[in-house]
Amino acid sequence: MVCQYAVAMQSLSSFAPLRALPLPGVVAQIQQLKDGFGLALAVLFMFGFFWGIIKIWSGANAISKGDPDGKAGIVAGIIIAAAATIMAALFTIFGLQDAVITPRF
Repeated sequence: MVCQYAVAMQSLSSFAPLRALPLPGVVAQIQQLKDGFGLALAVLFMFGFFWGIIKIWSGANAISKGDPDGKAGIVAGIIIAAAATIMAALFTIFGLQDAVITPRF
């Protein structure tokens, strides 16, 4: 049993693709990809925040004119504007803090 394990480990250690993998280069590319996603997320959340504020404003305007659907517009605007915070809180609650990408410019 021990001999089979030793032979298997030796054959794995001589596997060329695993030895040729430049780990620092791959990690740098993953970090660049993560930074790119952070930038895209920041732009998306900034657009969503302003859209949510406009939605809240239009809901308040609809309520002032007597439209009962204005309350739904305000609630939708709050959810849209706070989407980043809501999702980060949900990820943290469920123990997925490492999956949260911080939006940055």
